[in-house]
Amino acid sequence: MRKISRRSFLAVSAAAAAVGVLTACGSSSSASTAGSAAASSDGSYTVGICQLVEHEALDSATQGFEDALKDQLGDAVTIDFKNAQNDPATCATICNAFVSANVDLILANATPALQAAQAATADIPILATSITEYGVALGIEDFNGTVGGNISGTSDLAPLDEQAAMILEWFPEAKTAGLLYCSAEANSQYQVDVIQSELEAAGLTVTQYAFSDSNDLASVCQQAADASDVLYVPTDNTAAANTGIIDGICRPMGKPVFAGEEGICSGCGVATLSISYYDLGYTTGEMAVQILKGEADISTMPIQYTNVTKKYNKTICDELGLTAPADYVAIE
Repeated sequence: MRKISRRSFLAVSAAAAAVGVLTACGSSSSASTAGSAAASSDGSYTVGICQLVEHEALDSATQGFEDALKDQLGDAVTIDFKNAQNDPATCATICNAFVSANVDLILANATPALQAAQAATADIPILATSITEYGVALGIEDFNGTVGGNISGTSDLAPLDEQAAMILEWFPEAKTAGLLYCSAEANSQYQVDVIQSELEAAGLTVTQYAFSDSNDLASVCQQAADASDVLYVPTDNTAAANTGIIDGICRPMGKPVFAGEEGICSGCGVATLSISYYDLGYTTGEMAVQILKGEADISTMPIQYTNVTKKYNKTICDELGLTAPADYVAIE
């Protein structure tokens, strides 16, 4: 069993939430119209998954969630997976369909999916994953770590002070930093605001470079690369789905990119402090099993967090002539 515990430094984190991307609706397994867990008389369950977009991090979280359900419930659970392709309206359609089908539990993978699920039902249990900060995602002031009601889940928030320290460790002589993110993603805005404060306190000149979607990513990334010694990309769904654009601009220019998670680092970065999205999803699945079996009350379940690992992209580091510190592990 994988256990995820909240790190103490996250207790003071304030807020932010993701926005995102989605794929045309499609199912990975057949849906059913089973009733709520309390009403199921045959011990079977139907779980609906609404995933924001198809990229490595979210895919891994979904896989971990599904594996946990299958490991502990076997054939007793039917999973109805749908991906909405960067369209919040499609998230809403998916979640409303889950409610109409009276699924036993909804997994919302990324913030727009969570927001859609919250709007769709106050009764069916909702677990979320790949959410940076639930307070911002759900409009909760003074968020204390437990959402209450019919919502709980896991968070992918990494320690942002340590992310900033990572950049300084690799490039202590850097003078300018560009923070590249999608302006439509609230969690990304939160992360770059914190990173900017940390780097400015260390004496760097920091500029935020916001792109609205993938259509203007290349031009904004070019501006950031032209003006910055180093770049930072947070856990941003749009960036994660378009790392090839970022890499195609920054690597030929010799500009190092630091990333908020492993998937982005694999595509365009030199280093990251990364969580395991698979483990995050697996823990969310374990929470789901407890709820479905009546062993836990979702209204009292706190948001769970995970630890981070220092990782580097050997291919890009070699090409840029960078040597990773001894405590970094190469991304496989």
